[in-house]
Amino acid sequence: MDADLIALSESIGAAALARPVRRRLLLATAESCTGGWVSQVITHTAGSSAWFDRGFVTYSNEAKVQMLGVRPETLERFGAVSPETAAEMAAGALKNSSAMFSLAITGIAGPTGGSPGKPVGTVCFAWCRVGETAAAETRVFAGDREAIRRQAVVYALRGLLVRLDAA
Repeated sequence: MDADLIALSESIGAAALARPVRRRLLLATAESCTGGWVSQVITHTAGSSAWFDRGFVTYSNEAKVQMLGVRPETLERFGAVSPETAAEMAAGALKNSSAMFSLAITGIAGPTGGSPGKPVGTVCFAWCRVGETAAAETRVFAGDREAIRRQAVVYALRGLLVRLDAA
């Protein structure tokens, strides 16, 4: 694991723990194209069990529906790679965990699978806090499969850190 990812892991842990014990924030992840990489980064830091509850790797649409409660209608209407699906993934991670914050990632890392409307590198993110509506957004990253996935991990974790610092 490189120094940037280690620093993100440590910063997220510090932000989650920077409150009284009874208000500490547990986190959950819902990942598709990153295949658990975000969870790996978070749990790299010793003691992460104090702030990380669980991670869902929902690569297939069926897993998104079964494990996170993503509505089949959402997948049919918007596709697996959409802000709508990412938002439902983030909400489902909260509903199916003890976490207070979640993040979700779904995208097209390539090298195939892109389309004119959703080229390779398209990644949708969502972050959600218990009791609130998920905030979702889409980015398009460049590079090969590994570069796209790494950029998605970093972007998701930085977005989470911003939200934790504001909590």
